Amino acid sequence: MLSRLFSGTLLGVEALPVQVEVNTGEVGELRFVMVGLPDAAVKESQDRVFSAISNTGLPLPFTRTTINLAPGNLRKEGPSFDLPIALGTALAMSGRSDLPHDPEAYLVAGELALSGEVRAIKGGLLLARLAAREGKAGIILPETTAREAALVGGIPVLSAGSLDAVYRFFIDGEDLPSVSTPLPQQLSDSPYAGLDFSDVKGQIALRRALEVAVAGGHNILMIGSPGAGKSMVAKRVPTIMPQPTREEFLEILSIHSSAGMTLKGDGFAFERPFRSPHHTISDVGLLGGGSVPGPGEISLAHNGVLFMDELPEFKRSCLEVLRQPLEDGDVTISRSAGKVTLPCSFMLVAAMNPCPCGYLGDPRHECRCSVPQIQRYRSRISGPLLDRIDLHIEVPSLTIEELRGGNPSESSTSIRERVSNARNVQVSRFAGTDATCNARMQHRQIRAHCDIGREQGDLLQQAMEELSLSARAYDRILKVSRTIADLACQEEISTDHLLEAIQYRSLDRNLFY
Repeated sequence: MLSRLFSGTLLGVEALPVQVEVNTGEVGELRFVMVGLPDAAVKESQDRVFSAISNTGLPLPFTRTTINLAPGNLRKEGPSFDLPIALGTALAMSGRSDLPHDPEAYLVAGELALSGEVRAIKGGLLLARLAAREGKAGIILPETTAREAALVGGIPVLSAGSLDAVYRFFIDGEDLPSVSTPLPQQLSDSPYAGLDFSDVKGQIALRRALEVAVAGGHNILMIGSPGAGKSMVAKRVPTIMPQPTREEFLEILSIHSSAGMTLKGDGFAFERPFRSPHHTISDVGLLGGGSVPGPGEISLAHNGVLFMDELPEFKRSCLEVLRQPLEDGDVTISRSAGKVTLPCSFMLVAAMNPCPCGYLGDPRHECRCSVPQIQRYRSRISGPLLDRIDLHIEVPSLTIEELRGGNPSESSTSIRERVSNARNVQVSRFAGTDATCNARMQHRQIRAHCDIGREQGDLLQQAMEELSLSARAYDRILKVSRTIADLACQEEISTDHLLEAIQYRSLDRNLFY
């Protein structure tokens, strides 16, 4: 007898529909034939399926059985097809056609233990979106995965504890537990709890630059000696970022789900991601890819922060592949398994020393680097990459008096309030467009929202000529000026706003050219 079920497979950060067809009772000796481009993990499911069906007490096939995963030109990977294959086999062996629930009306996915228990899989949220898009009556997933999938809303999510429970749902109409997960709203379980800008001593200029960067979603480079506080401050950047919207949070969770990072089911913090890859990371680890293309660090930082400490220590190839993602907010990867476009709209926070030893310009330490060593060190960061970083800020070493100072700095809460107000202005400004913040403005939007007077234009032209800045830097100065005006709650960009934005572009020419 033939049975059909609906499932899905992951490709990048998207789930694609897969029809699972099981035909039993064919002429020939007992054996299973699986077709439809299954990978090694899917092929191994046959042994898990046999044991799970046997230990559940359901009848096993005694003739040739063919399992087809359609469409046949789409590669299937992972253990998520265990449950639909086992269920399809059991339903085919039952010989029943008058079922209380139509198996094709539900999306079914899950990994099976040998006992018939259903284990968690990655991509639950993506599968739920697929089921809603296909107009299914519901989705059946393992308990942990179901809690994640329920965040999508708009489609019933049922929890599958065992193969037997799902089989009884379709054969006898027995109920499966329904799962409902409210969208997290509290910050009490934030992964950044315990971090606050009030812990930062001094560094007033750096704190201001980071506030401007976060308010507009701009990239920033910090240059300073070891121990100046660059890494400490960077780790506190998420505490001043505005909370993500519901759609942004689901985008973040979708990417993390496709990477298998939500399998533990420890809850979902309603915060923006902060990724800090080590400088030994490979191009694929940073950009994404693999035989079946998956997200890299830049996609895992989508709608959040990518912190690259010791920037010149990263491989030159890793730094250069950042150019297009920084500009476009997404990256397209082509592999034999297919071509995927991964979102990667992140804020880059980078830190570096002024020289290999780190003490160039430090009043308390002597720099022992030669001029050629310093030039080689700085040349690891190309001009085109620097052009894509909106703010460059020098981070001086703190004095002992500043370190001993007892007056606490401004808290993350108050900074976050100003940043959120500025972001709200930008959301209203760019309503109905793809842009979500000033850093994502296109040329037409820059002309519309970053208008400056003749005197200010002359000032900017003078700065461009003296600093030998590129046309890209011209646009980025205007974007930063717009953000500074938004923080000041002003409609027009004033000369002070423009001067501050120019100041944040002056360091790269002094230090690198």
